[in-house]
Amino acid sequence: MKQVSFKIICLIVWACIAVFSGFSDDFAVSLESRVLESFNGDSDAPYVWKTDTSRFITTGFPRLNYVEAWPVSAFGNNRGAGTSTIRSFGIHGRFDRRGYNWIDVYPVLANDRDENPYEIPIPGRVQNIDMWVWGANLRYYIEIYLRDHRGVIHTLHLGQINYPGWRNLRVNVPTSIPQSRRVLPSYAGLTFVKFRIWTQPVERVDNFFIYFKQLKILTDVFENLFDGSDLADPENVERLWASN
Repeated sequence: MKQVSFKIICLIVWACIAVFSGFSDDFAVSLESRVLESFNGDSDAPYVWKTDTSRFITTGFPRLNYVEAWPVSAFGNNRGAGTSTIRSFGIHGRFDRRGYNWIDVYPVLANDRDENPYEIPIPGRVQNIDMWVWGANLRYYIEIYLRDHRGVIHTLHLGQINYPGWRNLRVNVPTSIPQSRRVLPSYAGLTFVKFRIWTQPVERVDNFFIYFKQLKILTDVFENLFDGSDLADPENVERLWASN
């Protein structure tokens, strides 16, 4: 009886190994850390940053600028001769009333005279997003807005900024946000829509500064290859059909 039970257990174990081996490609990953936006204000940047605000914004605000400042923890303290200038993106805000005020920060293509909002494509299947944010110990918080392939916008809480100085804020992208399809092409990446800075009613809003530096992602860029995978590449399909 014991020998029969042992054989049954062995068969179950081997069956599990065979099943997981057959689906091993589905679990393969190739994680890469990539900078989605440096916030350095370089002249050749593909887009510029614009803002929209809630109703009680003070006239003439928010003010935007790139300043020669950075998180020392990330870039070091000494910037000797011959090194490129490091800048951070600054927002100077002011509201006439306390409350749940907000400032949206969104990209616009640099050559777009109409200044239409532009959504930044996120490569791969993103797992988390992080950014350096300078806070003045005010009770504000920041959200990130992402759009999936269905057009649905998802809001992620990046973090509170009630701390002094620079801090790296990070948020995981939940698996409930779809980044693939069942049908080919299976890859369906997200796009970055905007940031939103929220103030809270308990906090002053008459004069504040916030700085951003280096928006980064950790993303899985692995793609399963199969016979005919080139016909699931939208760019290649467009090229093939354009030739006719």
